[in-house]
Amino acid sequence: MTKNNDKILNQLKMEFLSLQENVGLARVTVASFAAQDDLTLNELEEIKVAISEAVSNSIIHGYDNSEEGVIKINITRYEDRLKIEVIDEGKGIEDVDQAVQPAFSTDPERMGLGFVFMGSFMDILTVNSKPGSGTQVIMEKRIVNTLKN
Repeated sequence: MTKNNDKILNQLKMEFLSLQENVGLARVTVASFAAQDDLTLNELEEIKVAISEAVSNSIIHGYDNSEEGVIKINITRYEDRLKIEVIDEGKGIEDVDQAVQPAFSTDPERMGLGFVFMGSFMDILTVNSKPGSGTQVIMEKRIVNTLKN
């Protein structure tokens, strides 16, 4: 969806260790960035859930709950949308098409709805991954207003 003439209005880049307590940090940080726009509380909650799911997937599946992995989040505000990338260098996904299907999980104790939530709460969801090369989850939310001054 990125166009060559897209003007970046704001941007935030962060990285943190794959600690479970950093899921909340990611939620709050991304929501605070997104709250610069006139999004509804419901839209902000949806973004928070999508971020929680993406970061949790990195920790649980990408890094097998190891606390030594690094997760990066890039948030970019364009005139018409918010683009959020969650990137890990974990073990990657064997079959992305299968992984994004409802109720699919490599962990029998999990419901396998993370990508379903991300896809339903965001306007665009793209998952790039290869085994051994980590995963990049790109989520975009359309914004119809302009940034506050």
